[in-house]
Amino acid sequence: MAEPPCNATGKKCKETMPQTPIFSSMLGSGCSGQVQPDTGERSGDPVYQDGSLVSGSLEALIERLVPTTDYYPDRTYIFTFLLSSRVFIHPHELLAKVGQICLKQKQQLETGVEADKAKLKSFAAKIIQLLKEWTETFPFDFQDEKSMKELKEIAHRITQCDEENGTVKKIISQMTQNLLVTLSARNQYQEIREKFRQPGAILKTKPQSSQKDILSVCCDPLVLAQQLTHIELERVSNIYPEDLMQIVSHVDSLDNHKCRGDFTKTYTLEAYDNWFNCLSMLVATEICKVVKKKQRTRIVEFFIDVARECFNIGNFNSMMAIISGMNLSPVARLKKTWSKVKTAKFDVLEHHMDPSSNFCNYRTALQGAAQRSQTAHSSREKIVIPVFNLFIKDIYFLHKIHTSHLPSGQINFKKFWEISRQIHDFMTWKQVECPFEKDKKIQSYLLTAPIYSEEALFIASFESEGPENHMEKDSWKTLRTTLLNRA
Repeated sequence: MAEPPCNATGKKCKETMPQTPIFSSMLGSGCSGQVQPDTGERSGDPVYQDGSLVSGSLEALIERLVPTTDYYPDRTYIFTFLLSSRVFIHPHELLAKVGQICLKQKQQLETGVEADKAKLKSFAAKIIQLLKEWTETFPFDFQDEKSMKELKEIAHRITQCDEENGTVKKIISQMTQNLLVTLSARNQYQEIREKFRQPGAILKTKPQSSQKDILSVCCDPLVLAQQLTHIELERVSNIYPEDLMQIVSHVDSLDNHKCRGDFTKTYTLEAYDNWFNCLSMLVATEICKVVKKKQRTRIVEFFIDVARECFNIGNFNSMMAIISGMNLSPVARLKKTWSKVKTAKFDVLEHHMDPSSNFCNYRTALQGAAQRSQTAHSSREKIVIPVFNLFIKDIYFLHKIHTSHLPSGQINFKKFWEISRQIHDFMTWKQVECPFEKDKKIQSYLLTAPIYSEEALFIASFESEGPENHMEKDSWKTLRTTLLNRA
């Protein structure tokens, strides 16, 4: 993920403090993290190029975040700065600095003439709006006591600006209540997540003939693809921007600041990644556990059709999980089964997911789905579910490739515009409501059906089609020895 080429004639717009352009107009596809923009009057002053903020000191960027009586930062800047600030400063420390600036401005207004009461109310309204955006967009910045303490202190100071009618107090009370509800829901999701199934839930050498398979639950590829999309959207709905930014803050340690946060904050990412692995293993299990070759071939072709329907919907994550499951060694080695499969459609799917040129084909398809989503008139056309592990890698490498600080010591804000843009896109996609009717029976099977461990998959695979070379024979011998020792 590269940065746009820099205009050598950067413009200083410090005095006018322009509103932030939308992401799409700011960032192109050039690449350079080394171009130094024109500096401001002081080394820490924000620096602009063509009206776009490209760098600044942490203190200057924080000042730009805090509203005044005649200025309010646009939402794009608020989102980008609050998202990226955690790389350099802990949320509770940032809240404290914001509180100090608020207090200073409040004191200046209070020492003025009587007419400044109107300005105090205007200032209070803008601070409340900032806090409201902060708590709604990044609620988990407030899950520790230090952050809640700073929030309450700012709220108390702002409440004093409008003690006559108590309007400010009511708004703050509602904001705090909504925040606590969100944090409570997060904790409940974590408890549920801990009960999620892990691959390797069952180990059998030979499945029972009466055992259910996916076709006995759902034989329509489109319906199954729709139910997978339901599960995907439910999973991503629990992922917040600060979760994704943990990828950056966990690997970064700038200026000896230990701002990486707690690894437990990434459990929503782990849960979603676990879902991908479970789906891949479920696909492999469904194929390998079938004794009869004809039925096994039918199931392989069924999953190929499901993956194709996922692609058409825009559910690339489930599509990739299904392809990954069919490419696992215990499935891929079933040559007699694959010889009966009509693989033309599978070849097309693999072409879309070809890893060469950094998954160029997939990225083209994703871009097409994203463009369709932007102009869509129905929820069906708005669905975009990217391959999550590739999305995560993009964020990680974007952070690693480009420096966070310029040689001048200023924060390379251009880099964080791009990280923010990508995370903002993901946040937009995850808000789409699933238009498909939920089928509890199918979803229950997808989420709870027994999954073979890798060892069990190989055992089932070898029992279906015996080993064909020395390496497979050695593996099969080792597996049988392991089973005898357990017995």
